[in-house]
Amino acid sequence: MSELNIKDLHVNIGEKEILKGVTLSIQQGQVHAIMGPNGTGKSTLAYTLMGHPSYQVTGGSATFKGHDLFSLPTDERSRLGLFLAFQYPVAIPGVTVANFLRTAVNARRKAINPADKGIPILEFRNLLKEKMRMLKMDPSFAGRYLNDGFSGGEKKRAEVLQMAVLQPEIAILDETDSGLDIDALKIVSEGIHLLQEQNVGVLLITHYQRMLNYTKPDFVHVMMAGRIVESGGADLALHLEEHGYDWIREKIENGINGNK
Repeated sequence: MSELNIKDLHVNIGEKEILKGVTLSIQQGQVHAIMGPNGTGKSTLAYTLMGHPSYQVTGGSATFKGHDLFSLPTDERSRLGLFLAFQYPVAIPGVTVANFLRTAVNARRKAINPADKGIPILEFRNLLKEKMRMLKMDPSFAGRYLNDGFSGGEKKRAEVLQMAVLQPEIAILDETDSGLDIDALKIVSEGIHLLQEQNVGVLLITHYQRMLNYTKPDFVHVMMAGRIVESGGADLALHLEEHGYDWIREKIENGINGNK
């Protein structure tokens, strides 16, 4: 069972400290949701774990499958089994969804075996059809240019399709619900649930309880001022929806939560 372990993580952007001691463990098959106000460090955590060069680790550690994550370049972290779904996926005109995914699959295969000549076209086509069927996606989607002219919902579904094809062990989803209407939200959430059933661990960064209505997290964490200040089950998200974050701020000010 693979596990991502983050311990006392401190991260700067330039001279400004953003993460101020984050500790979190995520196992395969679990869904962890991170909530919190804007500017608290949620996306910083996601990009740091995947190796964005603008984020400087100044303290703490992150290990995955026994490897020091911060000693590895981004592509090796991906091949190890980590995946990041972006809040704002980039369009790549001229590159179809199918070609992009086949290239990604072949890169992983070649990293494992340099003599590998790539996945046969028929095998890949069957794999892609199977995953698109699972996610209830129209087969014509595979022939479109990646994210080019896609709606917000289509971009997020393309990210879930990438996860389904690449089969990571831990997936980090940075505000995947951003910009989605209710119908798109349900479709994306169903896709995430299907991947969870295939033993993918999920770190879901979100602002909204509505995403958690469909995704059903095992754990909910609240991040404020660069720290995780409250953790609980799915009921914590319901409490936040009703009461906001002021009660947590009061606990911090009164020194009740000495956890983080």
